[in-house]
Formats: sequence, C-alpha cells, structure tokens
Amino acid sequence: MDTILLLSLVTLFLPLAGFILLVFFGKRMPRQGDWLGTSLVTAGFLISLYILVAVLGATDAPRSASWTWARFGGLPGLGEVTIQLGIMLDNLSAIMLVVVMLISMLVHFFSIGYLEGDVRYTRYFAYLGFFTFSMIGIVLTHNLLMMYMFWELVGLSSYLLIGHWYEKKSASNAAMKAFIVNRVGDAGMFIGIMIIFIHFSTFSFDAIFGAVASGDLPFESRGWLTAAGILIFCGAVGKSAQFPLHVWLPDAMEGPTPVSALIHAATMVAAGVFLVARMFPLFTADALLVIAYVGAFTALLAATIAITQYDIKKVLAWSTISQLGYMIMALGVGAWAAGFMHLVTHAAFKAGLFLGSGAVIYAMHAALHQQHDHHTDAQDIRNMGGLRSRMPLTYGTFLVFTLAISGIPLTSGFLSKDEILAGTLAFSTLNGHYLLPLIAFIVAGMTAFYMFRLLILTFHGEPADGKRLSLIREVPAVMAGPLLVLAALSVFVFYSFNPLGASSGWLYQALERPASVVPEAIAPAAWPIFYRAVSDVHTLVMILSIVIAVSGIAFAWVVYERKTLSADRMAVFMGRLYDGSRNKWYFDELYQAVFVNGTLLMTRLMNRFDNRVIDGIVNGSAGLIRGVSRVSGWIDHTFIDGLVNAMANVTGAIGMRMRRIQTGNIQNYLVFAVFGFLVLLFLLLLV
Repeated sequence: MDTILLLSLVTLFLPLAGFILLVFFGKRMPRQGDWLGTSLVTAGFLISLYILVAVLGATDAPRSASWTWARFGGLPGLGEVTIQLGIMLDNLSAIMLVVVMLISMLVHFFSIGYLEGDVRYTRYFAYLGFFTFSMIGIVLTHNLLMMYMFWELVGLSSYLLIGHWYEKKSASNAAMKAFIVNRVGDAGMFIGIMIIFIHFSTFSFDAIFGAVASGDLPFESRGWLTAAGILIFCGAVGKSAQFPLHVWLPDAMEGPTPVSALIHAATMVAAGVFLVARMFPLFTADALLVIAYVGAFTALLAATIAITQYDIKKVLAWSTISQLGYMIMALGVGAWAAGFMHLVTHAAFKAGLFLGSGAVIYAMHAALHQQHDHHTDAQDIRNMGGLRSRMPLTYGTFLVFTLAISGIPLTSGFLSKDEILAGTLAFSTLNGHYLLPLIAFIVAGMTAFYMFRLLILTFHGEPADGKRLSLIREVPAVMAGPLLVLAALSVFVFYSFNPLGASSGWLYQALERPASVVPEAIAPAAWPIFYRAVSDVHTLVMILSIVIAVSGIAFAWVVYERKTLSADRMAVFMGRLYDGSRNKWYFDELYQAVFVNGTLLMTRLMNRFDNRVIDGIVNGSAGLIRGVSRVSGWIDHTFIDGLVNAMANVTGAIGMRMRRIQTGNIQNYLVFAVFGFLVLLFLLLLV
C-alpha cells in the first residue's frame, strides 16, 4: 500500500486508540489522561500536514485502496454483489483532514483549562477522540456505505458530548433533540443511498460517478437521480442544520463550549457540506437548485434570529447555521471551490469565536463564583460589558474573528465570502435566479451587524456590574494559545497572497473542480462562461460586499456603542417581527405542537383504538368462545356423558343381576345346567 495511504490510516486510528485507552485506563493515568488524548491528536495533525503537502504536490490520480468486506452471490435483481471498505485521498479529503485535525487539536488544548476539575474529565477527552475518529472516517472513505457508518458514529459521539453534563435536564434534552432530529435527515439519506445501490450494485464513489457520467441513470430516469440526490442531501440538512432540521443546533450549546467549537467549526456540521461537495457529480440541475434555495433560505432565516439573541453561544450558533447556509447555497449554484473554501476559512474563525466565548464564560463563572452569585447567567451578554479592559488578548482575537466573519478585507472570511457572492451573482445572470444573490447580500450585511452587536455588548461600554468586572481575569496560556493560532489563521495570507482575491491562492486552486466533476446546473460546454461571468462580476461584488459589511458594522456601532438610535425603541417599533425573531420564529413551538404533541396524540389515539377496538375484538372473541364452550360443555355433559353413563348404568345393572347367578355353589350350577338342558330340549321338540 502507498505510504501516504498508510499514514492516513494511522491518522484515522490514533484518536480511536486514545478513546480506548482513556476509557479503560484514563483515571489511573497522570492528569487523568488528558495529555494522552491531546498528544495523539497532535501527532495526527502533524501527519495530516505531511499528507496534505504530499497530495497537493502529486500530479497523478487520487490515491485509493479498498478491501473486500462481504460478498453476496445471486441476490434477486442484483446478481453477485461485493461490498468493499476503503479509503481515498484527493485534494478535497486531504484539506478536510487537516481542518478536522487542527480544530480538534486546538479544542483538546483549550479543554485542558476549560474543563479542569470536571467530574467526568477523562470521559470527556475520550469522547473527543471518538468524535475525531468518526469525522476522519467520513473524510477518508471512498464509498457511501462507509460514509454512512461513520456518519452515524458522528451522531452518536455528538450525543455523548452534548449531553456531557447530563445531570442538567436541559443538556440531556438537547442531546436527545440533536440525536432524534439528525435521525430524520439520516433516514432520507439512507433511502437515497439504497436507490443508488439497487441500481448500480456498488457503493463506490468512482464507480457511481463514472456510471452517471456515461449516462447510466437509476431506473433509466433523470427523475430518480434527482430524487436520490435530494434524499442524500437530507443527510446534510440534518447534520448541517439546514431548514427545516435547523432546530437542534442552538440547543446543542448546552454541551461544554469547546465541544461547541468542535461541532460548529470543523466536524459535525461541516460533515453536511463535505457530503454535498463529495457527492457533487451525482446531483442534477434540479437537485442543485433545491440545494441552493435551501441554503439561501437557511442563511436568511438564521441571520434574522441571531440579531435578537442575548446568549453569547446561541448568537454564534445561529451564525453558524447562517454560514452553513452560505456554503450550501454556493455548492448549489456551482461555486464549488468557493463553498468549500468558506468551510475551511469558517472553521478557523468560528472555532475562534466559540473558544473566545468560552474564555468569556470561563472568566464570568470565576467572577460569579467569587461573588457567590449562583443566579446571574454567565452567558447573557447583557450581564457583561467592558470586558476588553480585563481580557485584552481575548478581545483582540475576538475582534479578528468578528472582522473575518463579517467579510472585511485582509481577513480569510473576505476571500471566501467574496467568491461565494460572485458565484451566486454569476449564476443568477446565467439562469435568472436573482433572489439568491439578493438574499446573499442581505445576509452579509446582517452578519456584520449582529456580530458587532455581540462584540460591543460583550467587550465595550459600561459593565453590568463594576465589582464583578474587577474580578474578571484573562484566561490561562493553555486557553489563550489556541485563540492566537486561530486568529492568525483568520488572516488572508494563509490562503492567498492577494488580499482582494482568492482565485490565485493555493487553497482555491487546490479546490478547482476536477474534470470529472461537472455541475449539471450549467452545461459542460458553458462552464467557461460561468467562470467568465464570475470574473466579470467580481469587482462589483467586492465593492458591494465591502460597502454592505461596513454599513452593517456602522449600524451596530450607532445603535450599541454610540446609542444614537435606541435598540429598545426599534424593538418596540418592529413589534411582532421582533417577537418572532426573539422567539426563533416559534419553530420549536410549532414542532412541539405538530410533531411532538402530534405524535403523543397519535399514540393516545392508537392506545384508545387498541383498548377499544383491538382489545374489544379480542375480548369479544374470548367471550364468544367462552359462550360456545359453555354450550358445548352442556351438550357434552348432558348428552354425551349421559349416554355413556346410561350405558354404564345398564351394564352395571345387568352385572348386578348376573352376580346373583354367580353363587360359586356347584350344586346350583348343576341344577342350572340340567334346567337349561331341559329348556333347550323342550324348545327343540317344540320346533
């Protein structure tokens, strides 16, 4: 096997080894084994860097290896079927591997400080390793079956991490909610996979893509290929929290904040975007259009909710949903490289934002503990203010992350978001879907506004409690280090030396679509036209995006820093729109009423049907059978037993009379014999 493939397997199994060792021996180790899990993931990150350099420097086809797992012969309608397990390394998987390992490593280091003294400290690090292993499996696999297996392992590990503090009812409920909602999307994904498998008799990406490229469609119908693509996309809708399965992600904030950084930045939610990118050649034009509009609507919906939230982590959670919508929309319009590049850049600054919020929460908890205050919410930004004077390093890095997600020049976020906006506008000029770029630009402005609202209310202005502010301290070095690394990775130079364009950078060029990956939304012959359209609108898009982002920042500054406009008055003026946004447009209440209560109502109705109809039929049948048995018993007792008993009585009576003859006296027997002989003689003579 190729050395690089062997190293990728090592990278895959290092976190799993950490999980196993920590589960069985962690509590006996120094520091409860946190160093072990962190060291193994760090080693995996260094190996992944080497793999990335090797893969990007190669000129041959993607590396892959497979092993026969099971062989079935003579299946009805399928014939002989061989199921293989395997791995594949191309530019997409190599880049994603580095992203996953980097964020996981930084989260491990940050967690050493954040979770210090936690009651389940060892278990936490074990689950982090298992989560990392599951995500790497999705990245490295070369077939749909393995991807689905690791897909479910990611769901399991996220359930375990979100519910880490399961003694809190809110945490255990959030874990169950995440698990159940994701199963809805995964059910659709599984059906889509089965449609593909039944037709192609294989799970291999290369075999499926090759067959589709040659015109071999499932059941000879483009509609079936569209259906299969949309159903597989349902898995991404669940994992990446797209509408209508977006409701689980904000509740997932009940888990430890480093877990939120891991889930929201590079692993679980990114898995949905990676799935769409990996399966891109399978999607028809209709499927891609559905994907684009789902992403656009999700981006807008989440942005409208993020504007009014006060929980620091939930603002970031809705921001994540919105940014994921951006990525999904980009993939849907054919801006494949831009969409995936935004996943990479977003991983750095969003992980930084979550770890930064974790630093703030850590400091707030420490201050509240010193005040013996157990009632103030340490995550409510209304209880903060003025923190930049006490936490300058956290504030500085948080500012960099906020600028990046707002799409300000010289940041990585500007490069990737600018390419998405250009691709979306170019798509609309070619296909007429002008609603998509309109939504994209609106969301860009809203993102800048709500992120600087969060920054200002948390770090600027007057503190909510001056005495508490004096107790605030900067986080320790083990937590500050990851923030500095992520802040550096949020600068443009790591992705492109051109601060105003990503297309000349190594990342964008590494993600340029392979020749076999041609979006059907644009005819292959028109693909150069699409690129030319992107180039034509790039300057306009860049100017508009900067103006819109700066306008959003300025508006947030006027409202929350200068307070020239009153946020409270605007909330009153907006009326029900504000209430709807504040209450997340009542999706939780709607789902509770329709799905949860509807399910409970159905179970009650089914229970009543079971008791009254099914049990009624069973009980009625039992009563009827008892009645028939009583009649049968009476007939048996009266007639059958009567006849048998009568025959027995007659036989007994005859026997009783015969006993009188059977005296045992030989003289009587001689008399009876002579008498009988005379009677017979008389009868003979008579006849």
